[in-house]
Amino acid sequence: MISEADFTYVRTLLRERSGIALADRKMYLVNTRLKPIAQKEGFADIAGLLAAVRKRPRGPLATTLVEAMTTNESLFFRDRLPFEALVKLMIPAVAASRPGGAPIKIWCAAASTGQEPYSVAMVLDNEASKLPPNPVEIYASDLSSDAINRARTGTFTDFEVGRGMPDNFLQRYFRPTGDHCFQIIPALKQKIRFDTRNLMDSFSDVGRVDIVFCRNVLIYFDKPTKIDVLTRLAKTMPSDGYLVLGGAETTLGLCDGFRAHKSWRNLYLRPTAREATPLVSARRSA
Repeated sequence: MISEADFTYVRTLLRERSGIALADRKMYLVNTRLKPIAQKEGFADIAGLLAAVRKRPRGPLATTLVEAMTTNESLFFRDRLPFEALVKLMIPAVAASRPGGAPIKIWCAAASTGQEPYSVAMVLDNEASKLPPNPVEIYASDLSSDAINRARTGTFTDFEVGRGMPDNFLQRYFRPTGDHCFQIIPALKQKIRFDTRNLMDSFSDVGRVDIVFCRNVLIYFDKPTKIDVLTRLAKTMPSDGYLVLGGAETTLGLCDGFRAHKSWRNLYLRPTAREATPLVSARRSA
């Protein structure tokens, strides 16, 4: 078992490197996640692993530790409503203020193993005939290099494609690999640029982003970190941009750079933006 001192060190390192605030009751999680790493790296126990990390807190072993403690849970078309809002409201509204067919940029800021950005790419391709002709750039990032490397392959197991994937999309956008896995077709994979990115770092090189999906990551941050991330996200977005958060997340009381959309749950606009008329009437949440 990990000691209290080592647990405190892991919590501090995780907070500084990833923004994740690990609760007091999560000592079991540290034991579960770090034991396999200690064994793989040849240490007798977690204490030995952490002793080595302390010597090089910015070294590759520390990065491996931080990535091991992040949650990479994801599934296709998670919560569904954001993808409906994307084609019925967000893309048409943003395109209306982009004369000359200027590109629209979407950022999936906690992309994990790729299910979310691939879901975005699939729904946009499927609904292309109903959408404005503006080209769409999809940028997908995650803290975990392992997760991003997996996302780049576009390969998913039977279990993974069985979680939220419509049958017609599976048939249209995937090809079986013969080992109980399916791979995204190249034409779709080429629509997404994947990158390893820490939300604690500057967004200055991201450029302007019209639509940001930042779902189910703020819940792991403490309040100051939430404020910091949301404030910096707002600065990357134009006055008509949209932010999509997870079901348990909000900007309320954290950042005045956004306000909640009146009709679409978990959708946020810049404070001065006009609420556009959706392509199809928005479905109000209960």
